[in-house]
Amino acid sequence: MSTLYLITGPAGVGKSTISKRIAELKPKSALIEGDDIYHQVVGSYIPAWKEGNHLSIFWELNELIIKKYLENGYDVIFNYIINEDNIKRLKEAFKDYKIKYIVLLVTEETLLERDKLRPEDCRMNERCLVLLYNFLKANIDEKYKLYTDNKTVEETVDYIENNNRFIVGE
Repeated sequence: MSTLYLITGPAGVGKSTISKRIAELKPKSALIEGDDIYHQVVGSYIPAWKEGNHLSIFWELNELIIKKYLENGYDVIFNYIINEDNIKRLKEAFKDYKIKYIVLLVTEETLLERDKLRPEDCRMNERCLVLLYNFLKANIDEKYKLYTDNKTVEETVDYIENNNRFIVGE
């Protein structure tokens, strides 16, 4: 059975890096970068955190894409900043599949250090801290949180792959 990986956390935490590495290790996988889907809109683009954004169509599109890959035997690794409502939506939509839900977190210091390593036009600066605080305040079960301050990419991926605590419903 195909597995859906839902990888979230604040901007700059390493979602893309970890997701790509997991996808590379799978014999049949699809990597869906939420940012890539969201940024397909060019004319009338509005950032996701501002009023008038196109998040409703974004989530509909992601569900369709994820579903098609899962139905065809792909493991799907999806990463984006996913709030509580959208996690519930995805868990319900894909309840017949194995879902691994991982919330990547780090300390403020580590997050700001990682943000500085991004290309200048991709840096979030203080916005990444706002997102970190939102994740820390959210009602997220501790079993899904993974602090990666002192873990390499390989250690993080190995932990995700070999730890059943991230499986939804177990």
